[in-house]
Amino acid sequence: MTSEKIKRINELAKKAKAEGLSEDEKQEQQRLRQEYVAEFRGDLKRQLDAIEIVEPDGSRHKIVPKKPSKN
Repeated sequence: MTSEKIKRINELAKKAKAEGLSEDEKQEQQRLRQEYVAEFRGDLKRQLDAIEIVEPDGSRHKIVPKKPSKN
């Protein structure tokens, strides 16, 4: 996400607290937040996928995610 978009998210947040947002601004804020969260989650997933466990014998293996349990 570009610094301009992050700056815009912050501007809209400040304006929302101070005076409120128009419908267009609310939609823009929601869209920017969704984009930010999607990018954040993608970055976090890439970081987690890169983690390797090093065993005492020196062998390495990736972490395998658990499948969600059905309750």
